[in-house]
Amino acid sequence: MRTLLILFSTFSLFYAAIFGNDNVENDITFFLVGDSTMADKPYAGSNPEKGWGQVFPLYFKEGIRFENHAMNGRSTKSFRAEGRWDVVMERLSEGDYVIIEFGHNDQKINSADRYAYADSSYRDNLIRFVNEVREKGGKAVLATPISRRSFGENGVLTDTHGRYSEVVREVAAEMEVPLFDLHKKTIEVLEQFGVEKSKELFLHYSPGDYSQFPEGREDNTHLSPTGAFKVSDLAVEELRRELPELVKFLKD
Repeated sequence: MRTLLILFSTFSLFYAAIFGNDNVENDITFFLVGDSTMADKPYAGSNPEKGWGQVFPLYFKEGIRFENHAMNGRSTKSFRAEGRWDVVMERLSEGDYVIIEFGHNDQKINSADRYAYADSSYRDNLIRFVNEVREKGGKAVLATPISRRSFGENGVLTDTHGRYSEVVREVAAEMEVPLFDLHKKTIEVLEQFGVEKSKELFLHYSPGDYSQFPEGREDNTHLSPTGAFKVSDLAVEELRRELPELVKFLKD
């Protein structure tokens, strides 16, 4: 059922973008900007991977629409360098929202086109994003990167994001930006689920489970459908606290 709902939602957004929608002019648009943990994933073939931004729109009723511009492998640096941010700015109208979630790829020090040092370029990029959204009359929302499933041999979850999550919190506080603290919230869920059950949230499959992964898969970063819905649950919790004006658009 959830798969059918996702397919229907994606088709509806595609249809509205191509053929128009009588109510679009009156709708608020929520732009999603981030990396693979948020991005839409292909439905073709046997692919269980989902980004949380792919299912997040299913929680809302008419009056708010979504454009998911998140893309696999991108950082605050590469997302702008490739012109993807420019597309969002061209489409952004006064009163729209932009949720920004990066960090996984910004910390890849061996990737020159993506690496952004937490306390300098990463911070500067976030500040620039927020300022540019505000200049167009939009409302920026910062989100800390979701936690990896990074349990040590002792069964204790380790933090792999370090200063990156802290910088997001600092920028949000300094600039008075709504914050979705998905890092903190996903850590709480992972610790609650524990070492074994938390595998359900990520891509942990045996050979033969999915043709997409003929040799199986053990991926502690990217989300399964269960994980995508769970992170979306957390995002809705954060929205209720940080963006109360949008609660009226949530489905009952």
